[in-house]
Amino acid sequence: MTTIAFIGSGHIGGTVARLAVAAGYDVVLSNSRGPETLGDLVGELGPKARAATAAEAAAAGDLVVVSIPLKAYREVPVEPLAGKTVLDTNNYYPERDGHFPELDDDSTTSSELLQRHLPESRVVKVFNNIFFRHLGALARPAGAADRSALAIAGDDAAAKEEAAAFLDAIGYDAVDAGALAEGRRFQPGTPVYGGPYAGDAADFWESPGVPASAETIRSGLAAAGH
Repeated sequence: MTTIAFIGSGHIGGTVARLAVAAGYDVVLSNSRGPETLGDLVGELGPKARAATAAEAAAAGDLVVVSIPLKAYREVPVEPLAGKTVLDTNNYYPERDGHFPELDDDSTTSSELLQRHLPESRVVKVFNNIFFRHLGALARPAGAADRSALAIAGDDAAAKEEAAAFLDAIGYDAVDAGALAEGRRFQPGTPVYGGPYAGDAADFWESPGVPASAETIRSGLAAAGH
């Protein structure tokens, strides 16, 4: 069984870890504060989870989830991730991250910055457009009528297949938005950022979660343009 490693184990990382353990995966958790600070989450997840440093997690993972503030992306270990598929959950929030001119002028995207930092890895953008509580609440078995979909983007077809298989295992369909640059179509401010999973409630974080089908996500991606 594949081991899923986490560089960053906060709201999104922790939620994906819970879904992964429920699906039978082993998980290795890390954060910027050290493995000793992850005792509660490891205790909650049980024997299939352990804590490690970011470098140890990167080395241990067959599939690695990076879920840290964008401003810290240069701290992601490079060499242990060579040849691996990296799932990038990051978004650019200038009020938190400071300003990146190349993102402000839309000449590149946050996931492309991570891909440049990890030249030997295969980055797939995913999990960035859904509120963590909805991510935990909307997982459904394959074939369920109310199964939700998540958008993915990446430059490597095999890596996107790996990401889609992981999504399927933890309860979601995948909608391929295209190349990594197309991640801009589901970043903050686009039609599929948050809203579809909240029934387009004005304050999406107050919604308990509403299933969003693959068709709904495809339509939203198309509406975002390029």
